[in-house]
Amino acid sequence: MLDISFDKNRDDVIRLLEQGAAIEYFDHHFAGEVPNHARLSVHIDAQPDRGTSFIVDQHTGGRSRAWAVVGTFGDNFDETARRMARSAGIDQKTTGVLKELGVLLNYNSYGVSVDDLYFHPADIYRSMREFADPVDFIQSTTIFTHLKTGYNSDMEMASGTRPEFSCNGNEVYILPNESWARRVSGVFANRLSRQNPDGAHAVLTGLPSGGYVVSVRAPLSDRRDAHSLCMKFPTGGGRAAAAGINFLPEGDVKRFIDEFQKTYTHKRQ
Repeated sequence: MLDISFDKNRDDVIRLLEQGAAIEYFDHHFAGEVPNHARLSVHIDAQPDRGTSFIVDQHTGGRSRAWAVVGTFGDNFDETARRMARSAGIDQKTTGVLKELGVLLNYNSYGVSVDDLYFHPADIYRSMREFADPVDFIQSTTIFTHLKTGYNSDMEMASGTRPEFSCNGNEVYILPNESWARRVSGVFANRLSRQNPDGAHAVLTGLPSGGYVVSVRAPLSDRRDAHSLCMKFPTGGGRAAAAGINFLPEGDVKRFIDEFQKTYTHKRQ
């Protein structure tokens, strides 16, 4: 299993183990208690400067380093991704292309259902696995170009949004109940954090059934407490640097902003 919270999936992991499955688990989110089981192999590292792609890359000895760079950029670990690229002798121009691909693949992972996305993630995976080199994937398929067009359009709309709350560089944005907004919620939060690395950011995006999905980014200069903030709400989780809430009722928006303010405003004083 890759890049899903052990803490949120513990019961299902135990169920599968009891049914005789053998599980190898790679992740970088808060894990909570991990059971000791002969058929469970766990590779979880919640340090704030690395993601699941980095963890897998270390485990495999850099066997698919270029793809690991793509995934690490996609998770907003730019400095780690650049170090990985340099260690593999990847030049700066190619590194920039890998970064763009990582951002676009991450962009295509946000939505309340696959209907919000441009491509089903399984279809992208089936296309990607045919290529050892991500650049060959970009040049041989239309996926990159299609996602880039959608990304640019969605980000243009998001860029016109003004924060609902702003204090000492920490900001909360609210995006509408639209497919474009759900697609862009994670990458928009990442862009905000890169533009203002000393500030914390949260993006609330409307859901068709009411309420919001929430993406939180701790300051890049102090990657702490995003998961502890989100875990104050029933469907929240994640990691110290970046976390989220799957469903925030409309009646809890004020409480969330208050908790966000308490969590991060003191860090700027």
